[in-house]
Amino acid sequence: MTTREIRHMKLKTDGFVPAIIITVTIAYFFPRGDSIIPFDIIGQIGVSLIFFFYGLKLSPDKLKAGLKNWKLHVLVQASTFVLFPLLVLPFHPLMQTEEQANLWLAFLFLAALPSTVSSSVVMVSIAKGNVPAAIFNASISGLIGIAVTPLWMSSFIPPTTYSFDLITVYSDLVIHILAPVTSGILLQRYLGQYAQKYSRQLSLFDKSVILLIIYKSFSGSFESNVFSTVSIADLALIAAGVIILFFIVYYLTGYLARLLNFNTADKITLQFCGTKKSLVHGTVFSKILFEQSASVGIILLPVMLFHAIQILVVSIIASKLAARAED
Repeated sequence: MTTREIRHMKLKTDGFVPAIIITVTIAYFFPRGDSIIPFDIIGQIGVSLIFFFYGLKLSPDKLKAGLKNWKLHVLVQASTFVLFPLLVLPFHPLMQTEEQANLWLAFLFLAALPSTVSSSVVMVSIAKGNVPAAIFNASISGLIGIAVTPLWMSSFIPPTTYSFDLITVYSDLVIHILAPVTSGILLQRYLGQYAQKYSRQLSLFDKSVILLIIYKSFSGSFESNVFSTVSIADLALIAAGVIILFFIVYYLTGYLARLLNFNTADKITLQFCGTKKSLVHGTVFSKILFEQSASVGIILLPVMLFHAIQILVVSIIASKLAARAED
C-alpha cells in the first residue's frame, strides 16, 4: 500500500462522517412515509453483497500468517468483545426510566460490536504499526462478531419491546452475512483480484448501502417521535460517554501492551484495532436485532458518534506517531 493510497483512503473515510450527517438531516425533513422505494429488499440485497465482497478481499494466506502473533490477537479480540461490554455493564442497574434503558442498551450494542476493517488497517499503516496483524484482527473480528454480538444482546433486549429470538437472529446472520462471506472466500481465488482492483468502487458501494440503512432507521424513528425525549443536553452526555469509553479502552490497552513488553508496532496495533467499532456491522446487526423496534435510530446514535470520534482522534494520534517515527 503506497502513501498516496493511504492518504486517499483516509480522506475518503473522513468524508463518510459528513455524509452520515446529511443522511440523518434528509431523514428528518423527508421521512420515507409510504414511499414506494423497497428499502427492506434493497437493504437485504445490499448487505449480502457487502459481505460477499468482504469475503472476496479476505486473503486466506494472510490470515494463516497472522496466527503466529497470538498474544496480540487475543488482546485485540478481548478488548473488542470483553473489555468494552464489561465497562458498560455496571451502569445497567442505574437505569430507572425506559428512555435511560434504551440509551444504555444502545451503549451495550456499541460495546458488543466487532472492530472496523478498513480504517483500522489504514490508521495502523499511517502510524507505522504492525499492518499484517491489523489486517488479521480486523478481518477475524467481523466473523467473531457474528456469533458474539447477539449473545451479549440476547440477555438485555426486553422481549416485550423487541422481537428477539436467538435462533431467528442467527438464521438471519447466516443467510445475510456468513453465507455471503463464505461464498466470497471460496471464490477469492477467481474473483479476488477484481475485488482488489475495484476496491474503491466497492468501498463506495458499501458506504451507500450503510447510508441507505441509516436513512431508513432514522426516518422511521423520526416518524415515531422517538427522539422527542432526547434533548441537546442528552445528546451532549451521549457524546461525552462515547469519548470517555474510547479513551478508557485506549489507555487500558496501552497499559497492557507495556505490561507485556510489546514492541511499538504491536502496541499501536493493539490500541488502534482494540478501540475501533464497526459502523457497517452496527447498521447491519441493528437491522436484524432490532427489526421491529421504532427506537433503532437511538440504538444507532452512540455507534455513529463513536465512528466519528474514533476517526478524528485516531487520525490525529496516527499522524503524530508517523511524524515521530520519521524523526
